[in-house]
Amino acid sequence: MTDTTSSEQLVREFFAVLSTGDLEKLRTYIDADTTWEPKVSKDLPGSGIHTGNDIVDKFIGPVRGLFAPGDPKVHVDTIVSGGDMVMCETRGVGKLLSGGDYNNVYAWAFIIRGGRIKAIREYMDSAYVVKLFGL
Repeated sequence: MTDTTSSEQLVREFFAVLSTGDLEKLRTYIDADTTWEPKVSKDLPGSGIHTGNDIVDKFIGPVRGLFAPGDPKVHVDTIVSGGDMVMCETRGVGKLLSGGDYNNVYAWAFIIRGGRIKAIREYMDSAYVVKLFGL
């Protein structure tokens, strides 16, 4: 087993905060120039590149609004890093406001510079999302 790098620890902390739903605390991980790009079809809600506070206000906040309070939770399954890149596989699980279950798989690419998250690329089973939410 290898030691966890500071960049890997930062990403783990980010997911722990994301899982709590504390959007104000989540902002402390996001700079004005941080970008988050869900790598999904351009016709899906949330597609495109979100920057700075828009990540929380126009993307994460509305997405969390689809879930029961405290959900979804992000579980990190694998994480590796090299240079300024951290890659990980996660599962997002929780209850929807509608009462249904959510269980999706993700892959992530983070760029970390100066101990700060500068870019997030999110890959998921978007076909699952389309089916689940009837998009």
